[in-house]
Amino acid sequence: MDTSLERIREKIGELEEKLANLRIAEREIQALEKSSAQKEKVPARKTKAPARKTKTPPAEAIKTEVHESGEPGTPQTIVAAITGTLSQHGPLSAANIAEQIVATGREVNNRAISFSLQALKKRGVVKNADGVWSLLKGRAKRARA
Repeated sequence: MDTSLERIREKIGELEEKLANLRIAEREIQALEKSSAQKEKVPARKTKAPARKTKTPPAEAIKTEVHESGEPGTPQTIVAAITGTLSQHGPLSAANIAEQIVATGREVNNRAISFSLQALKKRGVVKNADGVWSLLKGRAKRARA
């Protein structure tokens, strides 16, 4: 039979493992924030974007068919690929999201997916429940008429 001291030591071990995982996640988020801060410092392009004939959809309306830059042939961002995958396939684990994106012909690694999912979670676009990521309501792709 376990003594109280043994149970306490076991609990301490579990908490130390959780703390180590949280520190890893913290370092990943800091790296992501650092890279996004560096992107903000990069000067914008000097050329004007072509004028649009239609209204710009609200930020909540995510369309995966159109690349973020609006130019054909440019690669889709990882964030757009993730949101597109979640809108098409519903809730998935990070590994399954990576598999679906790789199946489309894009090379991504699990770390990039993890960083992007954490950033999307911070922005309130996705949520994580028991290791399964899903889009928040109102963020799903609208059906075409």
